[in-house]
Amino acid sequence: MPTFEVHPDIAHARTLDTAFYTSAQHFEAAKEKLFAPSWQYVGLSDELKENGTALPLTLLENYLDEPLVLVRDNEALIRCLSNVCTHRGNILVNAPCKADKLRCRYHGRQFHLDGRFAHMPEFKEVKDFPSPSDDLRSLPLHQWGKLLFAGLEQAPADAFPPMEERMRWSPMGKLVYRPDLSADHSVRANWALYVENYLEGFHIPFVHPTLNAVLDFSDYTTELYARSSLQLGIAKTGDACFDIPAGHPDHGRKVAAYYWWVFPNLMFNFYPWGLSLNIVRPQTVSTTKVSFLTFVCDESKLGSGAGTGLDQVEKEDEDVVEAVQRGIRSRNYAQGRYSVTREQGTHHFHRLIAELMG
Repeated sequence: MPTFEVHPDIAHARTLDTAFYTSAQHFEAAKEKLFAPSWQYVGLSDELKENGTALPLTLLENYLDEPLVLVRDNEALIRCLSNVCTHRGNILVNAPCKADKLRCRYHGRQFHLDGRFAHMPEFKEVKDFPSPSDDLRSLPLHQWGKLLFAGLEQAPADAFPPMEERMRWSPMGKLVYRPDLSADHSVRANWALYVENYLEGFHIPFVHPTLNAVLDFSDYTTELYARSSLQLGIAKTGDACFDIPAGHPDHGRKVAAYYWWVFPNLMFNFYPWGLSLNIVRPQTVSTTKVSFLTFVCDESKLGSGAGTGLDQVEKEDEDVVEAVQRGIRSRNYAQGRYSVTREQGTHHFHRLIAELMG
């Protein structure tokens, strides 16, 4: 089996061995090494407006497949808990509901809304009961505006701060989810190929003619952080740009789009009209579901600038990534090299994979 090593100097580095994108063994290993210790989107605080609300979900369905439940407890605190009863493993909450306690329908075990064990019938004779293992596990939860993120393990503390600090003027609390503008896309390619395509603007002049007509490719830049990166899209004209407040490092620039990525699979695309949150969900070693979730804060700016025609841009990305998936299976290809000026984001992504996969 190949080891994954990517030289820290991009000028000397070669890309990941193609086994990462084609091997079922590596696909399975990535669950625990890359995804379990990461932040994943789990919903909106708008869905938990009242105390006692419980909202079940499956984290990365068809991949991690972890049953979780979001609850707003009686003190109005939103929590993320395991949705598996600690008695015999039954799913606790099967549909959104309101309750003072979580009650298992199998044998009647009950839990407080903070996950603590509350009651169990017919257990008086059981020794050393209850113990901490009888509580529901509470998972790390991060909230940014209305957006909620959970981690199966202690997710990295350095994932969100660079983005939240840079976008601190953005009206996150005013974003309105628009299901009519949201969609899921099925891509016949490994999840990592989709991500690494997103992480470089190198392909924009060749793959995205409409987007290239809006963005100034000569002024397209990438900034790297510990577990995230930013691609800054500068407009060719002053139309459809952000009104960035004075004192901000980007004040006075014609910023048309902020393309933020958080390792391993979250993409936050900020446009003057709002946010397109893209979640890359692995399905099989060679298939991926990409969810485009649209949040609008200024409807008057929809349909203009870099944030228009996203369905067409997605189709163009799908076509090229699916072609790469076919190509990497070739006997005549193993690894490539990076453009020093244009593929820093992809190199950074590959370095993180190589470090964590070992």
